[in-house]
Amino acid sequence: MKLILKFALALSILLAITSVNAETYTVKNQAEFKQAVAKLTPGDDIILTNGVWQDFEIQFIGQGTQNAPIRLSAETKGKVILTGQSNLSLAGEYLEVSGLVFKDGYTPSNSVISFRTSEDQFANHSRVSEVVIDNFNNPDRHESDFWVALYGKHNRFDHNHLIGKRNKGVTLTVRLRSEASQQNHHRIDHNYFGPRPTLGSNGGETIRIGTSHYSMTNSYTVIENNYFDRCDGEVEIISIKAGQNIVRNNTFFESRGTLTMRHGNGNQIDSNVFLGNNVDHTGGIRIINRDQTITNNYLEGLKGYRFGSGFTIMNGVPDSPLNRYHQVVNANVNHNSFINVDHIHLAAGSDQERSATPKDSKINSNLFVNNNQQAPFSIFDDISGIAFSNNLSNELTNNQITQGIKPTKISLKRADNGLLYPDNDDNAVFGASKTIKPTLKSQTGVSWYPKSEPESAFDSGQTHTVSTAEQLLNAINKANDGDIISLQTGQYHIGKIIEINKTISIIAAKAQKPTVTFGRASLFEIQNGGNLKLDGLTISGESSPDSSGNTLVRTSKWGMLTNYRFSMYNSDISHLNINHSFSFFDSGSRAFASNIEVINNRFSKITGDLFRLNKETDDRGIYNVEYLTINNNQFNDIDGALVKLYRGGTDESTFGPHISFNNNDVNNVGKGKRNKTQASLFLHGVQVTDINKNHFNSSAYINIEHTTGEPITQVTHNQFNNTGEPKVTELYAVGESTATMTDNLVTQSDNTAL
Repeated sequence: MKLILKFALALSILLAITSVNAETYTVKNQAEFKQAVAKLTPGDDIILTNGVWQDFEIQFIGQGTQNAPIRLSAETKGKVILTGQSNLSLAGEYLEVSGLVFKDGYTPSNSVISFRTSEDQFANHSRVSEVVIDNFNNPDRHESDFWVALYGKHNRFDHNHLIGKRNKGVTLTVRLRSEASQQNHHRIDHNYFGPRPTLGSNGGETIRIGTSHYSMTNSYTVIENNYFDRCDGEVEIISIKAGQNIVRNNTFFESRGTLTMRHGNGNQIDSNVFLGNNVDHTGGIRIINRDQTITNNYLEGLKGYRFGSGFTIMNGVPDSPLNRYHQVVNANVNHNSFINVDHIHLAAGSDQERSATPKDSKINSNLFVNNNQQAPFSIFDDISGIAFSNNLSNELTNNQITQGIKPTKISLKRADNGLLYPDNDDNAVFGASKTIKPTLKSQTGVSWYPKSEPESAFDSGQTHTVSTAEQLLNAINKANDGDIISLQTGQYHIGKIIEINKTISIIAAKAQKPTVTFGRASLFEIQNGGNLKLDGLTISGESSPDSSGNTLVRTSKWGMLTNYRFSMYNSDISHLNINHSFSFFDSGSRAFASNIEVINNRFSKITGDLFRLNKETDDRGIYNVEYLTINNNQFNDIDGALVKLYRGGTDESTFGPHISFNNNDVNNVGKGKRNKTQASLFLHGVQVTDINKNHFNSSAYINIEHTTGEPITQVTHNQFNNTGEPKVTELYAVGESTATMTDNLVTQSDNTAL
């Protein structure tokens, strides 16, 4: 006992000496920072003074101890702004960083924050906390980088705020490239992963642990108590590619995609909450590989399907290479609640390659309730290797699972934690426990930085009424995000291209439409940050330059970073025919629209195409628009195609494109000699197509080409007079087309049905 007391006394004296000798370095510039780093000893602090630090590549290197870490912090949290080409790298032991903000720039390396300074110098037992990364993106959206790269061992990344990653690359990645970073026991907790917009290609994960090359390695990473707010980058929100990880107590709010066990074995998915609120493509959990445990999770209001469904068990590839799909073996799925989950896919992805069905797996004590009484299960192959037992559901129609799910009447009630549970005690033992405490948005990130909305809504600002072209241009120049420019009735001739770099609505002030003409090759150019709404206008191309290839609306010709929106209602577009190939809308390469909506307009006398959304022809799964809605319009005398939309390649990590083309009148469209597609609509690789209740007269046919995935195509209730029958071609799939082609009437000019 005396020996222990002496040791404790000696240790306390040593710690006191360390504390007394610790230095605090308050630095005002990069030179002073480098001088301070060179002198660091355990217990020291470096404080960056408040202000903007431009082009600052921080290398924080030191050897702290468990009881005397070395700290790097802001003078005032949130007041040290790192801009331009800045980043942070750490190496050493027991380092702590807090209070910094990265914005208005991008990393010059492959990471904004990296837990290493070189290939063989890592940080261990280190912590980054209360740091903000806000839209710190490379201007080339397909130039890949990470925002956070964890290396080394026993590191913690917590209470940070990451929002608006727009360029390619994982938001946060755990790297296992050497033994020094494997079996790492990292902890990722209480972070706010704010909205990540749809990337429109592979490479938009929010978190990834490992890679396929190291997927048989264990990581032992814990991801807990984080809030994933509309993380929509791609189909994998969290991509686990290593073994023995724990993902627990996280909240996924309206996030399109799934928590995916892509590679690696023995992972635990426990007590997470998925709230889809019926948002398109919101998903839950996808299982691949061996020994995965999914328990006590709550999933509600999820609309996703296929690989992005509410719950998915995949088929594997026999003797799969590391980068493909390993067979599901010994999955244990128990005590989870599936409430109003549209799709649960079993043996998903079954094809000639993915033919290894799940085996030795159990689904027990779960709760399945759908208010629409539709069974969520879709079965794509033999599921005899999945044993259902002691599960409960409400009375569902067309349920293909005949064993192990007891149907009964179930009434649900929200508990104090905000989640739904059966109000009958006997039924309440099924599904997730009432002890779940969903991680709240307010419990994550930092308290001193706002969790603001990622984009401004149309018509959310002030209204500016104008009556001349000069006033119109001045108003757009001075407007703020969300403002409305209201045009009095009259003539407006615009002599310059209007650059749209904010959210703007241009509308008619009165029922009588104002008329807009323009003297340049384009009227509008949508640039980074730009979103445009037009309503109630008459726009004519009669005063445009007499040259080929004009376009009324275009995006920046190449390399837009931010997703944009375009809407047009109740407008008349005509005389885009001063020369050939005069189009209405032309997307530049690597531009991406989250939504284009064109409703209740009239288009006439156009020599080019209406929508040119076909620039991504390198067949890498990239495309130009997520949702294209064209409803209740009239189209007359258009030489080109109404839509040219292209998504090539075999990548399966995206959701779109989607097109809705309903209730339109189409007359003399698509028959111009320069329309190389020879189609009124040319859709290549579109994932969701709805063409319904249109009238085509003397126009080119509809050409749809199915590529990868399981595209959903419906061409129904249309009339095709003197117009070719729509054609759907399966370019990859073997067998009959999956398209639904029903109740279409094809007639000749003499009204003879074909």
